[in-house]
Amino acid sequence: MQQFSNQEIAELKSRVDQIQELLAGRAEELAVPVRAEAGTRGEAPPTAGLLDQLSFSIQIRRIRRSHFGTAEMSGPTWDMMLDLMLAGTHGRVLSASDLATGAGVPLSSGLRMISALERLGLVHRAIDERDRRRTIVRLTDVGTERMASYFDKVGAAWQAGQTLAA
Repeated sequence: MQQFSNQEIAELKSRVDQIQELLAGRAEELAVPVRAEAGTRGEAPPTAGLLDQLSFSIQIRRIRRSHFGTAEMSGPTWDMMLDLMLAGTHGRVLSASDLATGAGVPLSSGLRMISALERLGLVHRAIDERDRRRTIVRLTDVGTERMASYFDKVGAAWQAGQTLAA
């Protein structure tokens, strides 16, 4: 199996950020301006596209919270889950240090987050057979299923929002 290097992870994150910016820009281009309310202090009124994005972002956060229960699935921990899902999809593996680097946290913090995910049954750690100094982290079958079903729910929410907008 191939492994993602730290540089590849950083490039993937950068590309995702670029795509988000592109989508945000497209939404602004297509948006119909919303009338400013009386009493605003000269701020530009939010666009309909921005309001839709904010609403959808809140909906996604709520779906994630309800889908994963009490699990802390935000910030660096969520970044790790996304990295693991992407790696698994491409048949690659990530080390604990790859995950910490990709999530932008110190290795010690990353290891605590990985331990928490492991206790929840979402990830599994194993010693790298080629380099016994490395710890490989993978989503468990349960973790993969939970991530896939989460994205199914997000996709359904997106489709429902598109239907309402049409």
